[in-house]
Amino acid sequence: MSNLQNGFLLDDETELKTLLFEGEQDHLTPSTSRLLLESDFFVVAGRIIGHSFLNGGPCLVGLSQGIIHVLFGGEPETATVTESDCADQDVREVIRMLQGTKDLSEEEKSVVLSLTLPWDLPGVTVNNRHWLQEKILLHAVLERTAQQVKQIRRGLKDTGVWEFFSSRPDAVPVLFPRASEAEITPQMVIDNINWPKDEDIDEDILSLDDHCLIMSFLRRFIENGTSDILKSLLTFWTGWGVVCSNLEVEVIDCSLPQSSTCFLTLKLSKNHKNYEDFHQDLMASISSAYSGFGQI
Repeated sequence: MSNLQNGFLLDDETELKTLLFEGEQDHLTPSTSRLLLESDFFVVAGRIIGHSFLNGGPCLVGLSQGIIHVLFGGEPETATVTESDCADQDVREVIRMLQGTKDLSEEEKSVVLSLTLPWDLPGVTVNNRHWLQEKILLHAVLERTAQQVKQIRRGLKDTGVWEFFSSRPDAVPVLFPRASEAEITPQMVIDNINWPKDEDIDEDILSLDDHCLIMSFLRRFIENGTSDILKSLLTFWTGWGVVCSNLEVEVIDCSLPQSSTCFLTLKLSKNHKNYEDFHQDLMASISSAYSGFGQI
């Protein structure tokens, strides 16, 4: 899901990530890459989204509302599409050009025509200017991604979740949340930690005062963490960046923080005496989650 959200590394030589979804946050649309489409990547994307949801994992955050509308059976003509949904900056420039009221120069008309002609749309005239602007936007956002959306739908159907959400439009934001709805707050994490009780602490290994000191460092780290840092912490802690109930934490004799993701257990070093060292080591550990645990 992280790769789906942030891009896949398909070319080791260039080390450039390939985005399946492009654009602004909360206005993401499927890539128009023919290679991705012909490789059925978006079918795979639909399956990933469906299986992650069924297993309580992270969701794809920030998908365009127009894309979501069509994905679950809505007509393109009734979709709400804005300029922010258009990931192509060149198309945006043409749309802005048509939004104005000043007469277009012959050069500007030529720029518009070079875009509309391949899409079987006419050139701009005085009478069709605003109509053409809407048609270009609709084509750029929904018509160019129609096959990609069909593939995502196929993938969701393979997992059995499409039928439910297509019949329950009120529940669709659970599957495709907005960015603000997917943010993780410090209190969400703190409320789901099973903090060790005094009687559970083995004072032959660590004194109660030192144990409480490490727990205070963890609480401070969480309280000061951004949503992105907390997602990285949870990914290191549990295997994915969503809040789980019954998060466990232990203090052990180790050089760097460790985790047992299957048991939702974060293992902190007993050797930290100040917060600065604790913060540095925990940041080093959670940054290794995407490359392999412990590969620092």
